[in-house]
Amino acid sequence: MIESNIQPPYAAVLFDLDGTLLDTLDDLCDSMNSALHGLGFPPHPKDAYRFMVGDGVDTLARRVLPPERRGDDEVWKALVAAMREEYGRRWDKKTRPYAGIPELLDDLEAMGVKMAVLSNKPNDFTLLNVGRFFKRNIFSAVSGAKPDVPKKPDPSAAIALANELGIVPERWLYLGDTSTDIQTALRAGMTPLGALWGFRPAEELADAGAKALLERPSQLLEYLNGTGCATSPTDSRGR
Repeated sequence: MIESNIQPPYAAVLFDLDGTLLDTLDDLCDSMNSALHGLGFPPHPKDAYRFMVGDGVDTLARRVLPPERRGDDEVWKALVAAMREEYGRRWDKKTRPYAGIPELLDDLEAMGVKMAVLSNKPNDFTLLNVGRFFKRNIFSAVSGAKPDVPKKPDPSAAIALANELGIVPERWLYLGDTSTDIQTALRAGMTPLGALWGFRPAEELADAGAKALLERPSQLLEYLNGTGCATSPTDSRGR
């Protein structure tokens, strides 16, 4: 049965993974550029990947291909397969938790706050990343992209996690670094917070509807008691 009267205002936190908990950009960039090279296509600079990742490997593969080849399903499928192979070789080579994230998770654990992870990264790699870089069982649930579950920004997976942990969506904070995350939170009925240390700019998060933009992970703790005072989306437009 889902709890409906929890105090303080927020009882759980749902985290995005890439660009929120972990800085995975180098390994993603290196892996996809290697996959592209193997198929005879040009690479992209690392900063370009900030705006191409976040919606799953299938979408990423479409985005990195030359425009005239994006409609070629055979090439696209070959690139997806090559990316999975390359990422399997180097997914943990340069990836690291963002500064302040381990401490935040420890604080939330000590407070008894439930935590979960929802990513558009393939589920097997999501589990590998979480298992490699974070304490065992610190998250009550971890979910990546699965063939039978719609990817974010569809809210189905977020709502399913809330139901699994027995906490209504209104009692969840959702922290992410892209408009996809903000849209997911809003559609699921959760409170969206933007991570400014991630891949996307403040303007994208503000325009998507983030309640607030966090400059450092520790600011999330303020919201657990309804006292958040991080950068407002309106203020962020002048950054």
